[in-house]
Amino acid sequence: MKKSGTEGGKPRSPKDVDRLVGENVRRLRIQRNQTLSRLASELGISHQQLQKYETGANRLSAGTLFDVAAALGISIELLFRSEGAETKKPASVKATAMDALRTEGSYWLGRARSEQTLRQMVEVLKALSSDR
Repeated sequence: MKKSGTEGGKPRSPKDVDRLVGENVRRLRIQRNQTLSRLASELGISHQQLQKYETGANRLSAGTLFDVAAALGISIELLFRSEGAETKKPASVKATAMDALRTEGSYWLGRARSEQTLRQMVEVLKALSSDR
């Protein structure tokens, strides 16, 4: 019987989509000013393993994809997006940029460690978004 995730008993090599996901994990981690060690610790893996995921040397399992997306505060679907694909539709570039910023804002709001901090963050956002 063949093991799951193998072909003829040998591990399957990463594909282009695996490398794309890894690149997106790295880009999002850096955008959030997270170190490799910090994110790896949050995921319960070694920083070496996370680096292998980011470089596309190793494939991420479905469970790890779920954990990475949760840790980065994004939907799993965003890990599969190609940045180049966004520029193909000029009309949607601004909307895509706004969506990315909203996602990042949600990430930071989700990192608030207390209700008081979250309230302060919301008040700052309200003040910044009000029409003057």
